[in-house]
Amino acid sequence: MGEEKPRRQPEGDFQPAGFPSAEKASLPSKESSGSPWPAPSEKHVRSGQSGQSAGQGESQERPQWTAVRVPLVKPPALAESQQIQSMLPAEEGTALREAVPSKREWRRGLVSFFASAVVHAVLLVVFSLWIIHTPQGLSGIELVATANLAVNAPLLESDLILEKRPEEQSFLTEQSFALTPATVSILGDEEGNEQSTTTGARNTGPLDPARPWGNGEPDYLSHLDRPSGGGLEGRTPEMRAKLAIQGDGSAESEEAVERGLRWIAVHQEEDGSWRFDLKVHSCRGYCRNPGTEPSTTAATALAILPFLGAGYTHHSGPYIDTVHRGLYYLLRRGRQTDKGLDFQEGMKNGMYAQGLVAIALCEAFTMTKDPALRQPAQEAVRFIEYAQDKAGGGWRYRPGEPGDTTVTGWQLMALKSAEMAGLKVDRSVHYAAQRFLDSVASDEGALYGYQDRNPRHSTTAIGLLCRMYAGWPRQHPPLARGIAHLAEWGPSETDLYYDYYATQVMRHWGGSDWKRWNDVMREFLIKTQANQGHEAGSWYFDDPHSRVGGRLYTTAMAVMILEVYYRYMPLYGKDVFPGL
Repeated sequence: MGEEKPRRQPEGDFQPAGFPSAEKASLPSKESSGSPWPAPSEKHVRSGQSGQSAGQGESQERPQWTAVRVPLVKPPALAESQQIQSMLPAEEGTALREAVPSKREWRRGLVSFFASAVVHAVLLVVFSLWIIHTPQGLSGIELVATANLAVNAPLLESDLILEKRPEEQSFLTEQSFALTPATVSILGDEEGNEQSTTTGARNTGPLDPARPWGNGEPDYLSHLDRPSGGGLEGRTPEMRAKLAIQGDGSAESEEAVERGLRWIAVHQEEDGSWRFDLKVHSCRGYCRNPGTEPSTTAATALAILPFLGAGYTHHSGPYIDTVHRGLYYLLRRGRQTDKGLDFQEGMKNGMYAQGLVAIALCEAFTMTKDPALRQPAQEAVRFIEYAQDKAGGGWRYRPGEPGDTTVTGWQLMALKSAEMAGLKVDRSVHYAAQRFLDSVASDEGALYGYQDRNPRHSTTAIGLLCRMYAGWPRQHPPLARGIAHLAEWGPSETDLYYDYYATQVMRHWGGSDWKRWNDVMREFLIKTQANQGHEAGSWYFDDPHSRVGGRLYTTAMAVMILEVYYRYMPLYGKDVFPGL
């Protein structure tokens, strides 16, 4: 059949054609040597031999080789490591291997560490810059409550009397601030929201001249002819300059205001407070006529109010630090209770301080919208609502006591400032307060007494101002008769408590009565301001109020009287002041 070609042998242990058989090979066989490697199969040997014979035709021996697989020898270190691993329990061996990171894992860890460090460093820088550039204000103060703080021992009851008559009260005065326009609610609706001023059908029974709303529950702001001014729009620099001229002020009166503010500012204590007693604190007795009233919250609030009246706040104006430290002191002195924030400092006549502080906080919040002031102002007002005498409707020295006109005046002014700031005020508190004013009114509401119907100058001015804010129209006959009484009495040369309230009433009233009043009051204060030594810029008039409040009290009152042109917009607006 022809020449037979050698066949391809399978891979593995094989012997190529022409190689000697395993028996003739020089390498020992499996049986003779005991080697673990298998010998070539006889089939492969015979196949190779037959192929050789067929191709060459002769028999010739050649050297024969056998292909074998030789296992690699493990390095001693690796063999030792494997032996150790085989001796350990399975989980320990795994843990040992995992505990030794590879170079790749080590590099990865370093990269992650440095990336994290860089990110955190950048965040720290960003946060530090954000804190450093926090807007100026009281935003760092989150609330205001403190534990009971030690206060000076209260004075005797006789020491707290500031009116000429023994039953009349106390020393402080401040502004009768702005009522919101008639469209602004005095109810406790959502903060800052306006609401309808009507509450339904009104009582149509016989009209009591002292109660123009009728004998039923009053609806003070529902009439279109009610006062709608009284806001703080006049405190901007532009409006202040305009109103000081149009409202019958003068360059001399404005200079007197600035001198008075400088005197108040230099008498501030290091802790941000003011004290009525000047002889033992910042003044060290350089100014005469120190006060005796120990309340620091009353003194501080009364000192802050003239700065706010001039348009100077802790956000703007030349007295930013002065006002800021004063407000901060007040916040630290507040004592949180379940009835609200208490600023009385434990004094027997503490509701004076409560009303003054509430006015200062509400006005500062209205002017700046500093969120740190909203809750303290609201809580101060809530305490005033709680402290009202629920039976008579007034306020006096301590919460719940039967009211008197002077303390009631401060609390009503605080409630009006809260409404102006968009805070919540319970309308029933206003209703009850009007009942109290009814109980001390005479001549159908033209005159007012202290705790009865016996009229006095200062309490008549307070009562008339409260009636104006409550909504009496300018055409109401008892209001007109009350104005006539004030015009007849004229400004006092000693009792700035009376002058403070009466000047506001006359300013809101306007007309020729106001011009005559203002000409006398303005020129008197300009002429009597101290202009020498440490007392330069201050005032002092000897009367029962001044002997308790001292030179700080009289100076603050005099400055606020001279600010009357722009401190609050006229309640009866353009009907009285067409140029506004």
